[in-house]
Amino acid sequence: MKHALFLGAAAVAALSLAACNKPANTTTDPSAQNATPVGAAVDKAQDATGAAVGETSANTLGAHDTGAFVSNASQSDMYEIEAAKIAQARSKSADIKAFAKMMATDHAATSKALGPLAQAAGKTPADKLDQRRQGFIDNLKTASDADFDKTYVDQQLAAHKEALDLMNGYAKDGSDAGLKDAAAKTAPKVQMHLDKITAIQAAMKK
Repeated sequence: MKHALFLGAAAVAALSLAACNKPANTTTDPSAQNATPVGAAVDKAQDATGAAVGETSANTLGAHDTGAFVSNASQSDMYEIEAAKIAQARSKSADIKAFAKMMATDHAATSKALGPLAQAAGKTPADKLDQRRQGFIDNLKTASDADFDKTYVDQQLAAHKEALDLMNGYAKDGSDAGLKDAAAKTAPKVQMHLDKITAIQAAMKK
């Protein structure tokens, strides 16, 4: 556990460093679509570091602590819905647009279901994204047209691996019965999402 938490702290530090080194002309305006090669490389590194942080969190605190589980599950839904809106507006791929539409629908449903269960457990879902997930959204907005689909797919792969670990972990080791049951029921749907985005990525590489 200490080793995992140490890795998480190191990843957070790396993520902060990547954000600090982001070029000043990088903007979050979705209409800009003009990320420089240097800015795109920094964004890619930031996304990769953020994914590592998420994996560590999902497999440590999120899998055991009810407050951490609720916070991460609610932010996962918020991120997915926001990313889906961007993908539906910007992607040129029919498969990605269809996947994004499914993300918006499914994660709105899980977010709605989480509320009363969290309340019953004495916890409050997050009302905004943390810096890590907001960074994903910002990088998605500023991705060039040529890089957008790959950026979205890469983020979705990482996000669903993290979400699957979170759900499976809390279903196994969580302390609240209602949330444990919800996590167990949500995990197969997350696995289905992961399988679909994995297939989309494979098709993009052909």
